[in-house]
Amino acid sequence: MEREYTPKERAINALERRPPLPGLVPTFELEFQLTQELLGKEFYRGAEVWEPVTAAERQEMIRHNADLYVEVAERLDYAIIMIVGPYEPADIAATANLIRRQVGDRYLLICHGDATFAIPSGSDMMEMAVAFFDRPDEMHQLAKTRVQEALARGKYLREECGLDGFALCADYCFNTGPFLSPRMFRQFVTPYLKELVAGYKEMGFYVIKHTDGNLMPILDQILECEPHGLHSIDCQARDMDMAV
Repeated sequence: MEREYTPKERAINALERRPPLPGLVPTFELEFQLTQELLGKEFYRGAEVWEPVTAAERQEMIRHNADLYVEVAERLDYAIIMIVGPYEPADIAATANLIRRQVGDRYLLICHGDATFAIPSGSDMMEMAVAFFDRPDEMHQLAKTRVQEALARGKYLREECGLDGFALCADYCFNTGPFLSPRMFRQFVTPYLKELVAGYKEMGFYVIKHTDGNLMPILDQILECEPHGLHSIDCQARDMDMAV
């Protein structure tokens, strides 16, 4: 008789690229946003929701989100739970610990963990673009500092809650191609993404790299950094094809 695999075991099996297990394909979502429609309740999300609350209110919000993460995972047969709110490391750890108390080690627990340069917002796109050309040394130092801070945060989360991994969610690409040219991407992103992924993996984390858009011009560089998984294949973007 075949033994029953947990959702976490199925996720790890896929991330380590082992032969598929019988039964459900492991799935997850970076952020499920239809909880009101599905379950009649909402996550507390957004920094503006978390900042003005008392300590007691914060603990209740953490408990609420932890309960809802489990409810969504059970309802939708997720293998991975992505904690996207709260945002402070101590609150993320508290959320993960509450989930573990409810369901043990049943799900792979991850949260945001990127530190590399993403497409800038519209308000600072011009400034960022100019900085890469006019102040490259400053941008390299900023990239190094961000990676160091992210790895220190990762170490804390590993010690405080036994988090399983990170989704690196810096978007690099538009539907037509990357914000930075492949040459500039190799200079300002690839070495730091490689350092970040290697640092997380050395601590025992699983790493999933997310970016929307047409990433084909930089796909080789992302794969050089050796994340466990790549998310997502953005079928709205030019040249993205699951058959490639």
